[in-house]
This record gives sequence, C-alpha cells and structure tokens, in this order.
Amino acid sequence: MGDLVVRAAEARELGAVLGFWLTAAENAARPADSPAALAALHLRDPGALIVAVDGDELVGTVIAGWDGWRCHLYRLAVAPSRRRAGIGRALIAAAEERFRALGGTRADAMVLDDNEGAHAVWAAHGYRRQDEWSRWVKPL
Repeated sequence: MGDLVVRAAEARELGAVLGFWLTAAENAARPADSPAALAALHLRDPGALIVAVDGDELVGTVIAGWDGWRCHLYRLAVAPSRRRAGIGRALIAAAEERFRALGGTRADAMVLDDNEGAHAVWAAHGYRRQDEWSRWVKPL
C-alpha cells in the first residue's frame, strides 16, 4: 500500500473529498453531496470524516458518525484503481477504533440494497444485514 496514512480529514481537503466521491462512491438513489453539508459535518465533528491518503493522493474515505449514542458509517469509498488492496479494511478499522474511544458499542453501516460488492465488503468485516429494521427517510 505504499505510504498509506489513515486520519481525520483536514478542512482544506473537503473539496477534494466531494470530487473523489463523484467517481469512487456509490451515488445512486441518494441526495447529492454539497460543500455546505460536508463543511457542516466537519465543523460539528472534525474527526467523523476519515480519509486514506497515499502521499498526496486521496484513495479512500469513510464517515464515522457518532451522535453520542449510536455509531453510523457512511460513504465508505475507495478509489477504483486501488480496490482490493486493504484500504477499505484500514478505513473500517479506523472508524471502529474511533467509536470504541468514544464509548460506542455497536456500529451500523448504510449500504444500498443493490450494491452487492459493498455487501461482500461489510460482511467480510463482521457486519450483518439486520432484516427486522427498515430505514425511513424524508427529504427536508
């Protein structure tokens, strides 16, 4: 993996993260990301957005959201050319470490039903679909 570093994103990287998600993240069936929303997340919880960088290259992201009660994972994304190299594993491990440090006891991951590749990644890391729950959403 070269000189891979996994760490909290810096404010100056937020624009690059938005650009990265256009090609590396699952974007179907979800509202568009915006600079204002990402900046608000970073301002509220600067440790939530975790990035993987190799030198100056952004190669992965995950949002490890903690609301003081529950642990939520969003936007796990790895550069298409760098997949299957352990970057996703490193991001998930960093997110779980963050949650444990904050006192979290269980994490959930947001995964689209038809994203079979993502299902395999999450399952390989011990996550299981929870059939008795459904996510209900309302645009604001």
